[in-house]
Amino acid sequence: MKNFLKVKNFLLDLECDIVNESIEENFFIIEDEDSGIKNLVIACVEPILILEQFLFEVKKDNMQIYKELLIKNRDIIHGAFVLDKEGKNVFFRDTLQIENLDLNELQGTINSLSLLMGEYHNEIIKFSKFS
Repeated sequence: MKNFLKVKNFLLDLECDIVNESIEENFFIIEDEDSGIKNLVIACVEPILILEQFLFEVKKDNMQIYKELLIKNRDIIHGAFVLDKEGKNVFFRDTLQIENLDLNELQGTINSLSLLMGEYHNEIIKFSKFS
């Protein structure tokens, strides 16, 4: 509970729009549509904090899309593109250590997602229609 409150206070300090939260399930959902953040799930799973946002569904395997996502991963400051276990959904995901988490770290991940969505949104839209 201590870490849940720590994360919540950081989110409030960052003026994040918390659209849902559950202290029992240890998660938050935040949004900032102007920054491309929509339903960013932030889960406190001791000893880590997981930040994950769904981006698009892969309707059929396409090696070119996978290759372009992996190449772009190299440019992402914090976090990365990942696939779910079934390989059907693409997410932005980052994990941080909760114990030593500070405001700047959390802000860095959120800013990284925002920057990614700002500069790469056309490609993501293209991938979601093509795949």
